[in-house]
Amino acid sequence: MQKELIYFVDPMCSWCWGFSPVILSISQTFADRVPVRVVLGGLFPGTSRNMNEQTKNEIREHWGHVNELSGQPFNYDFFDRTDFIYNTEPACRAVVTVRRMQSTTTLPMLEHLHRSFYTQNLDITQTETLSEVASEVGLDPEVFSVAFDSQDIREETQRDFQFSRSLGVSGFPTLVASEGEASAAVTVGYQPLDKIMPVLDAWLHGRTRIAVPEQEQKA
Repeated sequence: MQKELIYFVDPMCSWCWGFSPVILSISQTFADRVPVRVVLGGLFPGTSRNMNEQTKNEIREHWGHVNELSGQPFNYDFFDRTDFIYNTEPACRAVVTVRRMQSTTTLPMLEHLHRSFYTQNLDITQTETLSEVASEVGLDPEVFSVAFDSQDIREETQRDFQFSRSLGVSGFPTLVASEGEASAAVTVGYQPLDKIMPVLDAWLHGRTRIAVPEQEQKA
């Protein structure tokens, strides 16, 4: 039976940014044995209200925890914004667009989006910014923009959100090991690489079924 890893993620989820080096290492280490399928979970898709001070404080607290556990850097100039709408749908749709255009570039695009948002303070809710990021991973920005704005890609993005909800996935990152009709969570929330690799290695060598490691933090 075909084995695969399903990675439920949102480009604007800080715990997913913390997990970014982990999923990239997993993908590279097991590239010849198990594919990683990226599914966009939709953290705050369609949000239309500007961030208020309470929301900023909550996000700032999350960032501090992510930095402490993962070591990933953050640009706190983000909190100087006065009119930012934390709508994650465009960034999710950008990843879906790249997944359709060139699937092998999906994880690099995701990492570039994380980095652009969290360390460069770029507004990845804007089409122009997303096109620029797509060009950084080797895609034609004009071709990307046309696909990104298409109804087909919009619907595919919504199907990702629906698939996540249908499986009860509400925290990100979530990594699921799948084999035929069977599947089990590897992690629901952030985990360091040294906790996940032994579990995956044992699963891929048929020594054990997936057992969820004790969680340190949910998204």
